[in-house]
Amino acid sequence: MKKLLLATGNRAKVREYRSLLQGLPFRLVTPKEQGITTVVDETGETLEENARLKALALAAESRLAALADDSGLEVDILGGEPGCLSARCAGEGASDAERISYLLRRLKDVPWEQRSARFRCVIAVATPEGRVALCSGECRGVITLEAVGWGGFGYDPVFYLPGLAKTMAELSLAVKNRISHRGQAARKVPGVLAELGL
Repeated sequence: MKKLLLATGNRAKVREYRSLLQGLPFRLVTPKEQGITTVVDETGETLEENARLKALALAAESRLAALADDSGLEVDILGGEPGCLSARCAGEGASDAERISYLLRRLKDVPWEQRSARFRCVIAVATPEGRVALCSGECRGVITLEAVGWGGFGYDPVFYLPGLAKTMAELSLAVKNRISHRGQAARKVPGVLAELGL
């Protein structure tokens, strides 16, 4: 079976993608499993640019088709921030809890009805020859006043879904995969693979 490299070292993200992409005619492998230690700097100014950078770099190095994503939380009242800086907005090496605390401080005096946001995910699939194709997904919600729930990762505990009356961190993996930005983007991956002739 052909391999598809998941261009991430984030174990929670690998677990999600292995669940989301089961059924593809590929064996999903990680850089660590392939002996790759390269970390690609996310120097792009958009989610699309960062996903493309990572996929192309790791496809070239591994000589395998590579799938990379960049995801971000875009808060409307903050003009779409933190966006592609979601993982770094509280400083390099900040924990999920520190990033959440930083975001909630920025929104301290913002009323509930003005705390709308969306999670957005862009997936890039690249070939070793340098061809690349993109797909994306988004999920709208509201930023809570405090963290609620223990599941998921990143900003999931403060991303409230009014239709489900739960934060993303309170959902089962099956429900999260069905409605999340990453789940929506992942469902388009078979079409992207076909577009690239993989």
